[in-house]
Amino acid sequence: QRKLAAAAKATVAAELDAPRTWGQASSRWFDEIGQHHKALDLTLLSLEWLSKEIGSDRPLVEIDDNLVSRLVAKRRAQKRQVGRRKDRAKQRPVSAATVNRTVTEPLRKVVLRAQKTWKVPVGDVDWSQHMLAEPQERVREASEGEESAVMGKLERGYDEAMQFAFDSGCRRMEVIALKKTDVDFFSRQFTVTGKGGKLRVIPMGDKLFAQLWRLKDTPTEYVFTYIAQRTVKRGNRLIERGKHQPLTDAGLRSAQRRAIAASGVPNFRPHDTRHTNATRTLRASNLRVVQSLLGHRDVATTAKYAHAMVEDVRASL
Repeated sequence: QRKLAAAAKATVAAELDAPRTWGQASSRWFDEIGQHHKALDLTLLSLEWLSKEIGSDRPLVEIDDNLVSRLVAKRRAQKRQVGRRKDRAKQRPVSAATVNRTVTEPLRKVVLRAQKTWKVPVGDVDWSQHMLAEPQERVREASEGEESAVMGKLERGYDEAMQFAFDSGCRRMEVIALKKTDVDFFSRQFTVTGKGGKLRVIPMGDKLFAQLWRLKDTPTEYVFTYIAQRTVKRGNRLIERGKHQPLTDAGLRSAQRRAIAASGVPNFRPHDTRHTNATRTLRASNLRVVQSLLGHRDVATTAKYAHAMVEDVRASL
């Protein structure tokens, strides 16, 4: 009897403690899950927008298809600013991907955790009806001539990073974050930190090995650097003229865009170095190899490069 009484008391306490409103549920979800997100700022902005539109006191059982539809429609109708300078900024519609990531997905995560983990009654929502169709990611492969044209317009230091991106398929942030301690010449491999903090080990071919070996003695802990053209102070950091400095995301992005524009190569973006490497690798191997190289969790994500196999089959026939 004492055990039954204790169990009943615990059940009542759990029910009283369970979140019943959107405000309570979103706060608890953030404490348990959201605060650990790498893109913390985006998570906070999404929850702030949802709380403003839903109302912190709204019961979870009132979050239904009708409400979710109105939230999606309102977010789609908003505009986003393109460009940093206000006098030149343009207003463009929010993309379907942005609506999914900032409205439907975080809302679904909170409600489903309340329902399945906290055992709280929630409204009836068919989430699949509210996910907007996103355009398929374009795959742009550079020809050898286009690669040479872009590389010929890059400044010293930035050309090393761009060539490494072409030859490794690494993302821009993976390139600039690569440290010398991440490179293992004995095992002929290096380690990068990808999306979500996931580590990925990439073997070095002869070309990558030669490049990384050539850069191993620069006087910084990072592999890819540039030589400062003038002495400036940025915050607490002093950048001295004539000394090696680690590449920054903004600096590499700007250098890539200038080089692409100057090269005259049409319809090419910095991230297309990754697409180029993946397509070339696929022609010499298979989808599983490319999946491992790019760090895709699901091979279905890698399947967008299958067009290369189709072209090879057509050429063979």
